[in-house]
Amino acid sequence: MSKKNFVSLILGAIGFVLFALGMCMCLLPEWNAFTPGVILGCAGAVVLLATLLVRLKMEGQPIFHKVSGRVMGAVLLGIVGVLVFGAGMCMVMVWEMLIPGILVGLGGIILLLFLIPLVMGLK
Repeated sequence: MSKKNFVSLILGAIGFVLFALGMCMCLLPEWNAFTPGVILGCAGAVVLLATLLVRLKMEGQPIFHKVSGRVMGAVLLGIVGVLVFGAGMCMVMVWEMLIPGILVGLGGIILLLFLIPLVMGLK
């Protein structure tokens, strides 16, 4: 495993764990930890952003690239997919709407799966 992959693996794992734990703290009222959850979730998001910047620096790529319509479409699709997936999670965990929440979450997963051919292309 190369150094850049190892660093990305470690930073990504730390960032995702912090972000996920922060979301659990926010969404589970039994924990009574909404404010610390927001702080922990934001810390996880910052670590994930730092992971991206460190990875680009280690690959020798510029941090800011030219923005095209395809890139903007992929970003918007990713944002919508994550929001739909998160809404499904909220429906199941917070609002106790099990079946509709699962269906909405699956819709979000399908939207996120559309990113693969959009970004990588079909061969």
